[in-house]
Amino acid sequence: MLIDTIKSLIITVGAGLLLTVGGSAGAADPGIGESTITLGMSAPFSGPNGAYGKEMKEGAMAYFAQLNAAGGILGRKIELVALDDGYETEKTVANTRKLINEQKVFALMAYYGSSPTTEAMKVFAEARVPLLGTISGAGSLRTPVNRYMFHLRASYADETEAIVNHLVGLGINQIAVFYQNDGFGKSGLDGVVAALAHHKLKPVAVGSVERNSLDVAAAVTQIAKGNPQAVIMATLYKPTAEFVRQMRKAGQMPQFSTLSPIGADLLVAEMGAKEAHGIGIAQVMPYPWNDTTPVVKEFHKAIRAFTKQGNYSYYGIEGFLNAKLMAEALKKLGKDPTREKLVTTLESSNFDLGGYRVGYSPTNHNGSRFVDLTVLGRDGRVLR
Repeated sequence: MLIDTIKSLIITVGAGLLLTVGGSAGAADPGIGESTITLGMSAPFSGPNGAYGKEMKEGAMAYFAQLNAAGGILGRKIELVALDDGYETEKTVANTRKLINEQKVFALMAYYGSSPTTEAMKVFAEARVPLLGTISGAGSLRTPVNRYMFHLRASYADETEAIVNHLVGLGINQIAVFYQNDGFGKSGLDGVVAALAHHKLKPVAVGSVERNSLDVAAAVTQIAKGNPQAVIMATLYKPTAEFVRQMRKAGQMPQFSTLSPIGADLLVAEMGAKEAHGIGIAQVMPYPWNDTTPVVKEFHKAIRAFTKQGNYSYYGIEGFLNAKLMAEALKKLGKDPTREKLVTTLESSNFDLGGYRVGYSPTNHNGSRFVDLTVLGRDGRVLR
């Protein structure tokens, strides 16, 4: 298991992490030191989906580096402990226990994946440790509302509704679904079925692939029988690329559309710009290459300072926004932050993160419904 403690962001305080804040008589919540706040993250940094986690972490690191250089939060600097889960549920659960029980983090952030986060929820909710920012739009994580889980991005239902409405508006009504057989993919499938039902339509075919697998042959056969005009894919970049290749080899040329977890840059790198051309992608973050939006301009500056180059991506800006949202919430807690104060503060606040707005209430932890439809151009660039 990879433990990536971000050295550039850490002030080592040793046993000070467990001391009381400011020498007060009452014990502080774990993770609150005299000069640091320790946060935890679990995401894939290895395996077939490791690129996703690395981009998210880099974005979060860039924000915290910028924040810490400016003095942190009321004199405390942020320490982020990031653990590799390889997009595996059991590892995510084990990481969550380790972050809470051994690393003594104050709060969690930027978890990746529907199924892994669903199981981890049982651990952090029981421990009453808040998780802010889930890289998942699954309905199963949002309903019913979990007091200790807050979402930054729109749901898969929001994404699939936008895609279906767009396709139907173009006169396309023969729509198939290719999904990953886990919480993420099933949530995407459910969203497409529900959105089609609003138009009195049903999928003409449905096929699936197992998580962390590229065995798409059965799905290709099943979906090709339906001869769809369009296929909506709730899958990650490697099985998506393999599915599109095999569909085209089978003589099928539908409009391919994917949900935001795909990672546009990763899909282009996997397929090549020519083969990826024309694939539609729903996005739930601001367009990361145009710095006319204030938070994107801030993201560009922070990433260049942190990496010495411009590594812009949707996953990168999501990690950056997740870190910024956490920081803005922590600032509201004052000198004596507690986990319960973090929860109640989030539930009563709206945040403008620089053109990307997030808001919560006790009955709604969804944060945002922002969806932007994009398409991959001939040169592999994401076009709006």
